[in-house]
Amino acid sequence: MLLNELKDIARENGIVGAGGAGFPSYAKMTDKADTVILNCVECEPLLKLHKQLLAANAEEIVQMLDEVRESLGAEDAVIGIKHEHKNTIRILNEVIENYPRVRICAVRPTYPMGDEVILIYEATGRVIKPGGIPIDERVVVYNAETMYNLYQAVHRDRPVTDKLVSIVGEVEHPVTVRIPLGTTVKEAVALAGRIKTEHPAYVMGGPMMGKPGTERTLITKTTNAIIVLPEDHKVVMRMNKNLTIERRRAASSCCQCRTCTEMCPRHALGHPIEPHRIMRAVASHDTTDLSVYTNTAYCSSCGLCENYACPQGLSPRSVIAEFKNGLRAAGIRGGEPTISQVVSDREFRKVPVQRLKAKLGLSQYDIPAPLIDGIPEIKSVKIPLSQHIGAPARPVVSENDVVTKGHKIAEAAEGLSVAIHASIDGVVEKVSDREIVIHRK
Repeated sequence: MLLNELKDIARENGIVGAGGAGFPSYAKMTDKADTVILNCVECEPLLKLHKQLLAANAEEIVQMLDEVRESLGAEDAVIGIKHEHKNTIRILNEVIENYPRVRICAVRPTYPMGDEVILIYEATGRVIKPGGIPIDERVVVYNAETMYNLYQAVHRDRPVTDKLVSIVGEVEHPVTVRIPLGTTVKEAVALAGRIKTEHPAYVMGGPMMGKPGTERTLITKTTNAIIVLPEDHKVVMRMNKNLTIERRRAASSCCQCRTCTEMCPRHALGHPIEPHRIMRAVASHDTTDLSVYTNTAYCSSCGLCENYACPQGLSPRSVIAEFKNGLRAAGIRGGEPTISQVVSDREFRKVPVQRLKAKLGLSQYDIPAPLIDGIPEIKSVKIPLSQHIGAPARPVVSENDVVTKGHKIAEAAEGLSVAIHASIDGVVEKVSDREIVIHRK
């Protein structure tokens, strides 16, 4: 398939990064790549959907991966997956016998191995420069579900209308299920049975980089998981902390032990990320070296520094995020960063996911969440027009229009954008520049 044809299909069928960022997939497609990586590492604790999807649809996903490689003119395709997922790897090995350009890169189950910068180094030995993107090193990375969605669009003419979501934690029957876009968290969690805690809180995504949600939060193209936890669980409390108090704690308690920096995965690759220096600068109001502040732009926000490394329970990631947001709002970008060598003992600084789960108090929730076939019948959906990085899609339907599942309800806007499609059959109840509401007939 020609590259431009593949890009048009991806844009028109609403395919974006299903791993969490939502970057339009067509915008990554370029003939400058020599390697395509399929990211099936599943970075966050408790997430299960990618390895489940890959095991259930290995033939389709690997076929599409090889077709993307060929369309881009790339030499190699690599599947990144944790070596502990032995059943999925066994299935993949049977499939890739027919695809000589595809290989498996089995990695250690450490966090945040699913960070594309980390995975690229593991799979190719190439280091993405601070602030850079994969194509700088001739690499393109796609999530396993993104590749599956691309297969559906190319070979079955099916746009993205639902999202695979793991529903885990304090629920009666943890499950991984396809949910129509625009469904509420309340309706989605009901698919996992009874909530087992009196005062539940909802974490959207993983426990390290996810965000708090409510019963009214909507399922979008980037929703990977809903973790139901007691509202007083440490993961929930961390997400809802007061940043003013955290800054004061940093000023009064940070002992400059450097553990946050020594365990930073990006620092280990030579990036100028030094959380302990940020904490020191905040504590002393030191502005003599502005690079300490501008280098916060290169933090991946993985959260290891504050959720695992810091022996005092301080919050370097949150402090850094505040600076990053301030720099972004002010339009300030870092200068040319100083790049160091990959640290020699990097392998020994990796954090095992099992140990991380224990530290977070999540081990009890690490139980099977079976992938269930079929899509639940939802009565009404509220579909956001901005489920991706870039410009929101533009509505092409009006109130009272009758639509069917897969019907295009919003077209890609000018610039970076993708189309949006109806996730259920029904009647359009509301159209605005932010969302489209559809009620099942």
